[in-house]
Amino acid sequence: MNIEEAKKIPITDYLHSLGYSPAKQQGANLWYKSPLREEHEASFKVNTEREQWYDFGAGKGGNIIALAQELYCSDHLPYLLNRIAEQAQHVRPVSFSFRQQRSAPSFQHLEVRDLTHPALLRYLQGRGIDLTLAKRECRELRFTHDGKPYFAIGFPNVAGGYEVRNSFFKGCIAPKDITHIRQQGEPREKCLVFEGFMDYLSFLTLRTKNCPAMPNLDRQDYVILNSTANVQKAIDVLGQYERIHCLLDNDGAGFRTTQAITAEYSYRVRDFSHNYREYSDLNDYLCGRKQEQKNGQNPVLRQKKGRGI
Repeated sequence: MNIEEAKKIPITDYLHSLGYSPAKQQGANLWYKSPLREEHEASFKVNTEREQWYDFGAGKGGNIIALAQELYCSDHLPYLLNRIAEQAQHVRPVSFSFRQQRSAPSFQHLEVRDLTHPALLRYLQGRGIDLTLAKRECRELRFTHDGKPYFAIGFPNVAGGYEVRNSFFKGCIAPKDITHIRQQGEPREKCLVFEGFMDYLSFLTLRTKNCPAMPNLDRQDYVILNSTANVQKAIDVLGQYERIHCLLDNDGAGFRTTQAITAEYSYRVRDFSHNYREYSDLNDYLCGRKQEQKNGQNPVLRQKKGRGI
């Protein structure tokens, strides 16, 4: 995807694919609660004629590429175009009726149940995830979206929303927020930070495979960003920990997010992304999707001394 192709994607459709819907319309302007930060009143404007956005609370704006810079915490253009292209397959033309929207939100008739659907379990198996762990951490969602029935994996956040995934759909049920998993009993000194819940599930799977007798999954707390745009929300809750281990993606957004956390908490932060530096993220490491897969090796089965996940 090049710059001109990216600019042809309507910003409103792109935001809708990520789970964001406008709160109101004023002429050619659609107003949202900002996808870049937490707010109670909509102050994020998209002009559908000029295909420009402006966040009045942050004092920033621009085209879809400028939006991607803020969403993915990067100014590296090839990376941004790649992220837009990845999301573009989930973008569909959408229209908004605000008279109906008050009684008929984008996601309707939501049912939350135990994760059992065979298609969703096959999807997780294809990503290398231990199904017992996935059933414990995730939920199965049934809902209608734009009048059509769907089922998907739901991963809850602290605000009552869900990250939503299946083989064909990637988005969220608002509100968008981090997930903070705190263990029972005495407060933990260590917290592990992940970008997405698939990486979190990958860590649990790797730890269980590498240390089946004592995986010690409850010796630390966990923060899942659910988007690098949520880094400030994570920073707000990480202050209570003496040790903060970042296992973020090996890309510009992951590096910048780790840097932002390190700038706040200094020596308390350790970057563990070097343990899977040949892979784009922890799930790719789990599945062996890059060089080592080409060489016929599986990194999951090769535990390195002193560097095991």
